[in-house]
This record gives sequence, C-alpha cells and structure tokens, in this order.
Amino acid sequence: MRRHRSAKITATLGPSSSSTEMIEKLFLAGVDVFRLNFSHGSHEDHQTRHRIIRDIEKKVGRPIGILLDLQGPKLRIGTFQHKSILLEEGQTFVLDQNESPGDQTRVFLPHPEIFEALKENTDILLDDGKIRLRVKQSTPQKIETRVITAGPLSDRKGFNIPAVALPISAMTPKDRKDLAFGLELGVDWVALSFVQCPSDVLEAKELIGNQAGIISKLEKPLAIEHLEEIVQLSDAIMVARGDLGVEMAPEEVPSIQKRIIRCCRKAGKPVVVATQMLESMIKSPTPTRAEASDVATAIYDGTDAVMLSAESASGDYPLESVAIMDRIITHVEQDPFYRKMQEASLPEPESTTSDAITAAARQVAHTIQAAAIVTFTSTGATTLRAARERPEVPILAITPELSIARKLSIVWGVHSVKSEEVRGFSEAVANACQVAEEEGFARINDRIVVTAGVPFRVSGSTNILRIASIKVAQDQ
Repeated sequence: MRRHRSAKITATLGPSSSSTEMIEKLFLAGVDVFRLNFSHGSHEDHQTRHRIIRDIEKKVGRPIGILLDLQGPKLRIGTFQHKSILLEEGQTFVLDQNESPGDQTRVFLPHPEIFEALKENTDILLDDGKIRLRVKQSTPQKIETRVITAGPLSDRKGFNIPAVALPISAMTPKDRKDLAFGLELGVDWVALSFVQCPSDVLEAKELIGNQAGIISKLEKPLAIEHLEEIVQLSDAIMVARGDLGVEMAPEEVPSIQKRIIRCCRKAGKPVVVATQMLESMIKSPTPTRAEASDVATAIYDGTDAVMLSAESASGDYPLESVAIMDRIITHVEQDPFYRKMQEASLPEPESTTSDAITAAARQVAHTIQAAAIVTFTSTGATTLRAARERPEVPILAITPELSIARKLSIVWGVHSVKSEEVRGFSEAVANACQVAEEEGFARINDRIVVTAGVPFRVSGSTNILRIASIKVAQDQ
C-alpha cells in the first residue's frame, strides 16, 4: 500500500480519534505518523492508542510511525481571588512567591528559578502574548513590573520570556516518567519541548540513546540562535509555529520557518511544520483558503512532513482534515513549479562517497526514467541522504530493522519496507526488484536504481549504485 505523494502527514490522536475504527480510517486517508501528545491524556489512554496503531500496522502490512510529544516545562501564573482581573496600562503588577490567590496588584509565580534570571526592562508575556509586562526590578522574592499591554488576566495563564535563557531543564520530572513509559511501549520518535540550546538535546540523548529518534521542537527564539548546532545534534526538527508566534513578532515566523527548513535540508535531517495548519477545521468541515495556502507553502518550501494537532485530536472533522491535507500536498507536488523549487534549493553534496553515490542516483534515475530509487539501509542513513536529494521518483527503503522502517515513515518521499537481511549485493539487487514490483512501484521491464553500503550494516558507508531491470533481476 503506497502513497502517491512525497511529503508526509503527522496527525495527533485524542478524544476525536481514539477508536480503532477512526485511527484506521485516518491511516487510510493519509496519516503516516501518529502523534501521542503527553500534555493530555493518561498513560492508559496512550497505551491503548499505541496498541491500536500496532494492530493496524499488522493488518495493513505497512510500518507506521509513532511520535511521543513530551509536554516540557509549562510556565504558568497562579490563581486569583475572583478568578480574573483587569490590568490597566501603566499600572504596577507584581509576580511573587506568595502562594495565596492574587488580586489586582499581584499574583503567585510558581517558578523560583526565574526570579534571579530577569533584569530591568525585560519583557514578560502572559496568556499567549495578550498581556505584556516590563520588568522594573527583580529580586529572589518578587518581580515588579509595569503593564505595557493591558487586558483581562485569569487563573493559570501561560508565562513567556522571549529574550532570556531560563535556567530550566527541557525535561521535567513528568517528562522523564512519560519518556520512560513511551520508550517501554516502543515509540519511534520523541519530540522534545522547550529546547533553548544544544545542551537540552544532549540531556535527552543521554536518556533516550538509540531507543528512538529525537525531534527537537523549535518554539523559542533562543533556539534559533543555536539552530545549526541543534539540527546537527537532533534526528529531526519540528517548527512549532504557535509558540514561536507568541515569543516572536508574527511577521518574523514565515522567514524563520523557511530558514529552519533550509538548514534541515542542508543537513539531511527531516523537518516537520506544525501548529495551526488547518485550525478552522476544528469546527469547520473545510479550511480557509489562507490555511490551504499555508500548507501548500510548507510543501513548496520542501518540508518532510506537515502536522495536524487539535484538528485531528479534538476537532469535529478529524478525517476531513487529513483528507484535505492529503489533497493539498498531492496537488502541490503535481505543479511543475514545485519540482523547479526543489531543484533550485538542492543542497550541494558533501565531499563523501555516500553523497556522491546518492547525488548520482538522483541524476541516473532522472536520465533513465527509473521507476524508483531503492536504498538498502540498517540505520536509515543511506535513505536519509537519498531523500536529501529530493529525487523525482519514489524512494523505496528496504531494511531488516522494523524500528528503522517505522522511523523512516516521517521522511520525504520514502516508502519503507522491512525485509530479511541480505548477504551480498547481488542478492540485494534481486530483492530490490522483487520488493519494487510487490509494493507497486515498478512493473516488468521497468528499471530501478539501487544504492547500498557494502559491507552491509556499516552506517554511512553507501558506496555502490546499480541500475537493474525488473525482468532481468527476476531471471537471475
């Protein structure tokens, strides 16, 4: 069962999409990776959804990726005596460590580590940026501010400080418990929230090891200052535009999105564009034209995947959201301008044998009008380099590791297949021809381009390219 598009769809599961019937329908409609959002739901909820996905995977015979999204630190103010207040421009407002309910002049801030990190004239954002405060002075006990942008403020609203590196780990005690639970389940990807600097990724790598791939969520402006380092340390990147849009000016987010995608393309790392892609479809059966254009723009930019959040998790139209996203992607990829944009943004190959082979595979596939490029991989590295080239033909990834096949489900253009381990390259070519035909990528007399690293099971050793005919391969 194959998709007739290259970019992938990630969809979040939740109250609207927890039944076996709905999850299977979402997969059939186009979902390649399912997201389990650990900001909501119990471990039992996520375990049930994980089991359902794996049962569907066995039924359809195709690897399905599962993404665990960690909540990360959630900075919030305390409560008020009367549930809410109305702040006025220019007034003084205090954030302190007094746990009693707040009033018109003050509120509890349950994050003592923040107090000494703030300096005079630092801006604080509350309630997704609707309220802006400016620090007058900060001590270990209280932060005295002046209201710059006024408005209503109610219990437990979010707290953001855009320009300050906060002395807070990206991994909370809750995240560590959730991570251990998810790794025991066998998730394929872990999305790390609140990444501020490379050390946050290194902390997660120590805990995760090789048990799952790490997706660093770029949702804080400070992370952009360390973009290349974070990309190099991560297995993939997520552009979390909702949170970026709180801490950045809205006009900055589109260019940052393009910059992140370019950086990931250059590094050969998958990138996911997320948040508010089809937001109106939470309550509407059709998206706005602006939302359709937003999804299309991410595809034109060359993203590996686009993601649905509340649209599929708690919205009224989860299936319709996936279906329209699938249609938008397919339509964009059929546009001749899309192919021109991919070629124009093609990164220069690095001076390695692996890059030379994968770049050549793309050109050879174009020249001979091959049906597919087939990569043999045990770690995913060969396939990732092939996807970096954005070839015109599908990439068929054959691997003996089911975990790798599942992880590759998020990568642009890749259809992954678990197969028995081959003993030599001749056997690999014969296997490639057989799988390409069985999976519907090639027919008798079609040609395919096969790449692999010999000896097998050595990461990053792609060193062989072969053109094979389906008919000839079967006769051997």
